[in-house]
Amino acid sequence: MAEHLASIFGTEKDRVNCPFYFKIGACRHGDRCSRLHTKPTISPTILLSNMYQRPDMVTPGVDPQAQNLDPRKVQDHYEDFYEDLFEELSKYGGIENLNICDNIADHMVGNVYVQFREEEHAANAVQNLSGRFYAGRPIIVDFSPVTDFREATCRQYEENVCNRGGYCNFMHLKKISRELRRKLFGKSRRRHSRSRSPHRHPDHRSHNSRGFGRREDDRDLRYHDRGRKPRSRSPGQRGRNPSPRGRRDRSPVRESSAERRAKIEQWNREREEEQVETNGKGDKDDINEP
Repeated sequence: MAEHLASIFGTEKDRVNCPFYFKIGACRHGDRCSRLHTKPTISPTILLSNMYQRPDMVTPGVDPQAQNLDPRKVQDHYEDFYEDLFEELSKYGGIENLNICDNIADHMVGNVYVQFREEEHAANAVQNLSGRFYAGRPIIVDFSPVTDFREATCRQYEENVCNRGGYCNFMHLKKISRELRRKLFGKSRRRHSRSRSPHRHPDHRSHNSRGFGRREDDRDLRYHDRGRKPRSRSPGQRGRNPSPRGRRDRSPVRESSAERRAKIEQWNREREEEQVETNGKGDKDDINEP
């Protein structure tokens, strides 16, 4: 029985768990779905819900002022967002996939799926991105059950024959140029292949990226970095001046071999003189005895 339940988990035969949520990480029924949406407690994939705001959000190819948009400008806007997001997320670990939905249905519009190489990197990203802002909007981040994007992607969209358009329930993943992909993923692989040791990630909220803001507000992080003076002291001496005692405690300058031999010879001569004086005194005492 247990083997049977495990074999049908997340499939259409599973009458308990929602197959769409398990496969895509989103369901058009939302909380009204008759099946369970079991969120994972840990996963290499995270979901940034409705994060990408395309300039023709209301009507494809038309801006909010009802003016036609140049497709090249729309693509440039998307690639700027993609690069900015990639640079920020790569601070938390190696990125395997960064996929952004081109769907326009409410439960999938602007969804960003980030698959890290390690679960701990994804957990660190969730912890650091929670409560932050991007372009004045709060970031909604959580773990996602999606691990195989081939199963989640609309194959008809990739062949330009999907008749459901942006309201398709499978992912319509917006693409970036080959040059940008080589630049970002090539640099990321080189960066994270230099060391296989566990990564230590401090509080990444201090890093500056174009649209990311702190937990407290939605200001650009570059604003907080302005006017900072370069660090000229070690962490142990930050904020205080070196004391005279600190100078006295420094180790002495190492002597040369000739200097050390000269000192040893002087010590030997002094010892011999002391022994001679001691022996001479003993001889005088023997003479004076009755």
